[in-house]
Amino acid sequence: MNKEQMFSCEWLGRTLTIKTGKLARQADAAVTVQYGDTVVLATVVEAKQEREGIDFFPLMVEFEERLYAAGIIKGSRWIKREGRPSDEAILTARMIDRTIRPLFFDNSKKDIQVVITVLSADLQNDHDIVSLVAASAALSIAGVNWNGPISGVRVGRVDGKLIFNPTYIEREKSDLDLIVAGTEKKTIMIEACANEVNEEKMFDAIVAGQKELQKPFELIKDFKKTVGSKIKILTKKLVSEDEAKSQIEKEKFIIIAKNWLNNNIKKILFDKIYYFKGERKLAVTAIKEGLDQFLFDQGINKDYRKAIINDLVDTMVESEVTTAILEDKHRVDGRALDEIRLLEAETGIMPRIHGSGFFQRGETQVLSIITLGAPGLEQSLEGIEGVGSKRYMHHYNFPSFATGEAKPVRSTGRREIGHGILAEKALLPLLPTKEEFPYIVRVVSETLGSNGSSSMASVCGSSLALMDAGVPIKKAVAGIAIGLASNKDMSCWEVLTDIQDLEDGQGGMDFKVAGTVDGITVIQLDVKTDGLTEEIILKALTAAKKARLEILTVMNKAIVLPRPDLSPYAPRITSFNIQPDRIREVIGPGGKIINEIIAATGVSINIDDDGLVMVCGTDTVKCTKAIEWIKNIVREFKVGEIFTGKVIKMLDFGVFVELTPGHDGMAHVSELAPYRVGQVSDFINIGDVVTVKIKEIDDKGRVNLTLKGLIENEHLWKNEKGKEQGFIKSRFDNNRSNGNFRKRF
Repeated sequence: MNKEQMFSCEWLGRTLTIKTGKLARQADAAVTVQYGDTVVLATVVEAKQEREGIDFFPLMVEFEERLYAAGIIKGSRWIKREGRPSDEAILTARMIDRTIRPLFFDNSKKDIQVVITVLSADLQNDHDIVSLVAASAALSIAGVNWNGPISGVRVGRVDGKLIFNPTYIEREKSDLDLIVAGTEKKTIMIEACANEVNEEKMFDAIVAGQKELQKPFELIKDFKKTVGSKIKILTKKLVSEDEAKSQIEKEKFIIIAKNWLNNNIKKILFDKIYYFKGERKLAVTAIKEGLDQFLFDQGINKDYRKAIINDLVDTMVESEVTTAILEDKHRVDGRALDEIRLLEAETGIMPRIHGSGFFQRGETQVLSIITLGAPGLEQSLEGIEGVGSKRYMHHYNFPSFATGEAKPVRSTGRREIGHGILAEKALLPLLPTKEEFPYIVRVVSETLGSNGSSSMASVCGSSLALMDAGVPIKKAVAGIAIGLASNKDMSCWEVLTDIQDLEDGQGGMDFKVAGTVDGITVIQLDVKTDGLTEEIILKALTAAKKARLEILTVMNKAIVLPRPDLSPYAPRITSFNIQPDRIREVIGPGGKIINEIIAATGVSINIDDDGLVMVCGTDTVKCTKAIEWIKNIVREFKVGEIFTGKVIKMLDFGVFVELTPGHDGMAHVSELAPYRVGQVSDFINIGDVVTVKIKEIDDKGRVNLTLKGLIENEHLWKNEKGKEQGFIKSRFDNNRSNGNFRKRF
């Protein structure tokens, strides 16, 4: 039986521990990493054989949240088992994937699966950083072709001071939530949310984070050196004599094909400016067809020609595009390196909906549409971090027609979820508070065309749509993607603004930055190299700021401030406060009262524990009725107030009149008329409508009424209706002397 091995170090005031050798032994590698009382298990398995017929590296990263890790049982009455991954779990999986993927040598086509499972969560130390370290440690000993290790750290900022791996409580106070991951000297992945942090301070935070991730990096290196990588038995594929000859022949043909491509790619690809993606596709197709014809003329058969074209053309075209950028500062579409494609921004282009924004950058088109809803429509959240709710939601759709393709329509993928939440986070710091704007806001961004960062286009579209809908966001928000062209050893590189199709090559990056005129609200970086230097990061941030300000200028021409009024088709919300101890009166036993109000008016009503009441509906008259109904339930009565209401009960000594729903007062028989009434039933009946004035509120809160002195009641006194004949001591006098008339129901 293998002995468990353990390695530890102190990191930012807490102990980081890596263990292996005990759990999940049938995996190629399995480690547990503990930080505080948060523990995650990371496993790596590589398939035994390569997958045939694929042109991509088959890496799968799965992040499994287990509610038991935080001592939680799922809240659903019917489903207690964890199901579809939460959005947060998907984001964590994508973050780890973007960090580890660039360090694989993707000439292998064997499936590699990395599975991270959260076993314990202390709700102090976030499991995403621990998971990143665990994935790196597991890959380091799995025997796979990976050029790690890597490490990561979270950076926060409280009162202008940077803090590292902040606790959950510290993160609530922070205006920055930054994750930096990379190798010893280079940054590979950045994920950041910020409250308008400027470029200089963001750069300082990234550099500081890069320094603080060194401790776990060194620990993993020591761990790998001691444990060693798993030794794999490499099986050589038996090659027949004919196959060997065929391979030698193919290699000769490849040399011939490369020579032709070196002489012809520039002539075809750069003989003119290709402004559109379709034109560039046709140019690449022309290169492939030209090579195919050349190889045919050399007597090379169809199978060889197809294999050579698939192996060479796309790679050599990317290389030629990169060379043109690095040596000549020339882009295929003729733009300068810091130039944005043509921009368009519009609002209000759809009828009846609550708000819309259209944004186009080059061939990337996004239509964002706003729906405003009642407070009760907020999204409920449940996960390891507990339960919560969400008032602002951004959903991003990417149909296949956006790239001119025909594909089956499937359920929402991880990429769509990730892009949607990225744009959502970009706007969050600028949204009004619940008290300022109590609506639930849903934005849907429809990607109608894509050729370069539709996620950042959806940031721009969402900002336009929110303003069009009258949502009082503080400032407009825009986003841009910055790319990179570089040679293999990164000795020569150039930063590119607004990358598209052919420019997204192997030596590149996707550095997305969104924010306002005053600072950054979100960053997402992934690279296709072994990482970025500080110089590249700084230049990318500078280029992104310049581009963002240009985009905001165009957006401001479409709409500069949120509209003062909501769409006539949007629901109206009226909010007001009541005393928290009066909430139960509005709700009623078993919800009887509030359900009666909703049924009678058709509105939705939400009441917070602090007494904030929000009434929402599209019919102003019905909303007003519901509001008055609620206010009457909780109103404080005053002596001298006058009400008109129905008689709801009669006794020998007087009547009870409904003042407001659920509240009544009593008018003694002596207060019914300016003369002495004999029998109450001779004067009035249940259901009669009368006008009453509050005469007295006693020390027990009981309301005593009078009908006398009110001209609205004169019709009741006509012909001295119900007047007592003679002076006989009646039952109500006896009741009054006994105090029974105070009895209420």
